[in-house]
Amino acid sequence: MRKCANLLALVLALVLALGMTASAEDLALNTIQANFDVESYSDVSSELYNEVLGDFAGAYEEAKAAESLSERYAKMAIAEAKLFEAAVMIPMTSRGGNYAISRVAPRTVTSVLWGNDQNRFHNAVIADQILSSEEIAEIRAKWGELRGTGTYEAWVKEYLTGKGYGIVDEYGWPYSSDPKTWDALATSRAADSEAIVNTYDGLYEYDMENTLQPALATEYSVSEDGLTYTFKIREGVSWVDSQGRKVADVKADDFVAGMQHMMDAMGGLEYLVGPDGCGIAGAQAYIDRESTDFTTVGVKALDDYTLEYTLEAPCSFFMTMLGYNCFAPMSRSYYTSQGGQFGDAYSAEDDSYLYGKDPDHIAYCGPYLVTNATAENTIVFKLNDSYWNKDNVNIKTLTWYFNDGTDALKAYNDMKAGILSGTGLSAYSLEQARADGLFQTSGYIAGTDATSFMGFININRNRFDNVNDGKIPSAQTEEEAARTRAALRNVHFRRALIMGMDRGAYNAQDVGEELKFTSLINSYTPGNFISLPEDLTIEIGGEEKTYPAGTYYGQIMQDQLDADSVAAKVWDPEQEGGIGASSGFDGWYSVENAQAELAVALEELAAEGVEISAENPIQIDYPVFINNDRFANRGEAFKQSIEASLNNCVVITKTPCETADEWYYAGYYTDYGYEANYDIYDVSGWGPDYGDPQTYLDTFQDNYAGYMIKCIGIF
Repeated sequence: MRKCANLLALVLALVLALGMTASAEDLALNTIQANFDVESYSDVSSELYNEVLGDFAGAYEEAKAAESLSERYAKMAIAEAKLFEAAVMIPMTSRGGNYAISRVAPRTVTSVLWGNDQNRFHNAVIADQILSSEEIAEIRAKWGELRGTGTYEAWVKEYLTGKGYGIVDEYGWPYSSDPKTWDALATSRAADSEAIVNTYDGLYEYDMENTLQPALATEYSVSEDGLTYTFKIREGVSWVDSQGRKVADVKADDFVAGMQHMMDAMGGLEYLVGPDGCGIAGAQAYIDRESTDFTTVGVKALDDYTLEYTLEAPCSFFMTMLGYNCFAPMSRSYYTSQGGQFGDAYSAEDDSYLYGKDPDHIAYCGPYLVTNATAENTIVFKLNDSYWNKDNVNIKTLTWYFNDGTDALKAYNDMKAGILSGTGLSAYSLEQARADGLFQTSGYIAGTDATSFMGFININRNRFDNVNDGKIPSAQTEEEAARTRAALRNVHFRRALIMGMDRGAYNAQDVGEELKFTSLINSYTPGNFISLPEDLTIEIGGEEKTYPAGTYYGQIMQDQLDADSVAAKVWDPEQEGGIGASSGFDGWYSVENAQAELAVALEELAAEGVEISAENPIQIDYPVFINNDRFANRGEAFKQSIEASLNNCVVITKTPCETADEWYYAGYYTDYGYEANYDIYDVSGWGPDYGDPQTYLDTFQDNYAGYMIKCIGIF
């Protein structure tokens, strides 16, 4: 925490400077910014965390101390119920669930729900023509039959050629945000890691049948006490530079170097290896700089090709973490040749430090070399001729094409032209696909994943224009801002906002009316993410309740919400053909429930001296990317539903963002809660890093430890 606190003080000083140089018309709000107290920010954050999320934090600590896996899962479900009772975020959508058209054979990239492996595209199987809806359905069904047999890839290739398709070795993929760094170990942003993961291999990786397979390790063993994992490293693997020239051999020490650099860089991954993650021995002490000796950390190269991890306690999900970039290797010799240093000597700000600044300053041991990275244009990945497994790579060229979203038909037109290998269909492109007759023959519904896109409510707003350049200034007066802050600190007011949002109408602007519920989510952790491995009796709302083995996480979460009389539906046992799910329906929107919560909020706020009515409403700033029709219309649906549901006691002001960058800098690109320039924001979310609910709930830890906690304006 020392490093984080020091950085915090430096950046806050910059905020003060920016806050005092704005235009005259923004004087009222700049008074708030200029009077921002650097010394008290952390104290206020802690007080608000305890007040708003104290019940969640207490329940979560109990879950992590559970004695059995079933007890752990159940208590985590209870903790997540407490998180949603606090009403600081709005469940929005998962990724997928839209209509799509594609040349990519389904399930030829892993669909495992955590880590980075779903962004490794080298084994994708792509046809030379668009696949029909019937063929997509048949291939998906066969995957279900063959999963775990190791025969699916061969079958799908034979199937496509038997249908008269050719199989191509190029993949076109759309992207909307350039990597900010090419250092896999110094970032937790998806826009970075999704690209970089194609340049290196991990110890083990999930294949297209979702089976964990050896990659840079050939085998592993676990000690009887579950604390020591020993990996044999594959011999004969090379590190090369961006030109394909060998710079070193891959050895066990590269994983030691990578782990130390990750902890030095503090890019947001470090919590995954501390006690709140897999708990590598000595990791937290090194991260906190209580120890500066990395040899005390439980990552050792026993020899050139034997790697050992030692944990502080058994971790049931350790192997599921290996596909995430916190476990990426790094060539020690190449890193130091680019100005990199370790421990207290590390500084990414030194003029001599080049590592990760661009794709020409990293070493590669994965399937691809980056041969072109033109900002907001194209990223080209070419097959690495030195790759140890190159004979089994299906995609020889992977090309990413930039799309800023301003042209609603660009992705669809690029797909038709053969530039992209597939595309989702928005409400706009769906209409064009129908007019072209392409949807009728080839349209299908894309599957959803475990990504949880959320809306966030800022309970501690300190910024009223973008921290990077002062753009998208708020129109609120100082008095309006104070009233808004008071309202958003009232739990019943926050619940009224969430329950007053018609999320189906919102999502229809993206995917069309027919599919508006398909990708809606109602929880943070998907309700079917895990189930109890054994029978369990546990207390829910003061009463003992017994759950049989196989009970889903979402059912327990629902029971806790019901016991606490919070009117939300996060689990439907009838979804997915009776299997049950927490997605595919809107379990939060209810005008009746929203107005009931609002009535309580108005009474409580009036007692504090904050009178709210249609004549004197609360002003809510909500950034909207206005030059994208989908997002602009989505913002209008958001505004209309909440204002109508709450009898115009709330006015949603769509803060206009002219560019995607302005939109992202309002919140997504920020590092601390005090930089958040919004009252409500919907441009962020979370995907799981490993196969345990902790991967979601950890993001709401206090004291700067939780990655998403900044989204509600604290830490």
